Amino acid sequence: MGTRIAWVLYSRFPRAWRTRVNVRWTLRSSRPVLVVAAAVIVAGVALAQTQEQEGASIRLNPDDPTLDDWKQIREMADDPKREPGPINIQRFAGGFGWTGIPTFFMLPVALTPEDLVAGEVDVALLGAPLDMGSGVRGAGQGPKTLRASDKYLGWGGWADPHLHVMVDWMDEITAVDYGDAPIDFLSVERTVEPIREMVREIAETGTVPMIIGGDHSLEYPNVAGVADAYGKEKVGVIHFDAHFDAGPNVNGHLISHSQPVRRLIEEGHVLGKNYIQVGLRGYWPNEEGFEWMREHELRYHTMAEIERDGWQAVMERVLEEAADGPEYLYVSLDIDVLDPAFTPGTGTPEPGGLTTRELFPLIRRLCAENNLVGFDLVEFNPLMDPGYTTGLNANRLVRECLTGIAMRKMGIVEKGYLSPLTVEDGRLR
Repeated sequence: MGTRIAWVLYSRFPRAWRTRVNVRWTLRSSRPVLVVAAAVIVAGVALAQTQEQEGASIRLNPDDPTLDDWKQIREMADDPKREPGPINIQRFAGGFGWTGIPTFFMLPVALTPEDLVAGEVDVALLGAPLDMGSGVRGAGQGPKTLRASDKYLGWGGWADPHLHVMVDWMDEITAVDYGDAPIDFLSVERTVEPIREMVREIAETGTVPMIIGGDHSLEYPNVAGVADAYGKEKVGVIHFDAHFDAGPNVNGHLISHSQPVRRLIEEGHVLGKNYIQVGLRGYWPNEEGFEWMREHELRYHTMAEIERDGWQAVMERVLEEAADGPEYLYVSLDIDVLDPAFTPGTGTPEPGGLTTRELFPLIRRLCAENNLVGFDLVEFNPLMDPGYTTGLNANRLVRECLTGIAMRKMGIVEKGYLSPLTVEDGRLR
């Protein structure tokens, strides 16, 4: 009778739960007796009934033939045979920004890690058009818009150097457009792992992944992917944002654009003491959030600190802290760290932020004066940009980092380097 009752209880479990129940057969008086943890069964049945009553979730259909279509790489076997390496798809050697086929900065394309290795690629720009992690859709349009964001600057043989440092990154480093990461446009949870894999495959070649989003949920797979390549707890992160993005709960979800920092720290990818927040302001985090950051030893620099001490002093602190950590550095840049006067095209604008004149040199210096192994620019929402302002400044922020990477490759690592040609006109004073 006991065995029969146990089987009845066991059969009431949802099929997915049955494999989790501790079921084993023992021989007792030469008769098989099913031994089941009764308390577990009763609790499980009750929970399953509660979920059915409350309609807790609608599950994915595992039999849907389109379930994984979004991450299927096309068959390339029938493509024309070619040697591995970057593919230049432009017809001309250079031109102005409004000409050419719109890749990131009109760069050659790479499709595989073999292309990166063969081309000795320094930087691979990867689009990640994810915007399900935000309350406002539109950031998914960011990569495509940034690819077409150059309005007049030259590319290829027509490019000019950055005036402050007289370095033309297009001449000094090899960079490519690595296409887009796979995105399930209805699920952040399903999307993060394929992005992490793609970031890892770039980083494992020694190339710097530069991810263009997309919302800030991306920071989780981006940093985790780099940490997979370089080792857990061996990468430090500078997080530019108006918000601290370490929220504990969002309607039962564990990942959204307001939670990546907490995920990365609690899963052990990055030590709290190696996480540096810059630009926090407005109305989040609350006291509990600040206490969580202090408990985990995060370092942070709010706009209140900047207003009290001045930008130059705080910038130097950030640079010192970036150097006072692991060998490798990752920079995550939410464009809402800038005041909405400079980046109105973002989902969560917050007044009172940084200016471009403050942020540009810091990004350039971080990428020049540290061993940068990853960078992302996120929360650029072209659908909310009333003009060209946000796209222009997003473009220039990426260029600042690329210039910094080029400077480091050239051996220009002097703190705060500026070209003598551009800071003075040569007259005796």
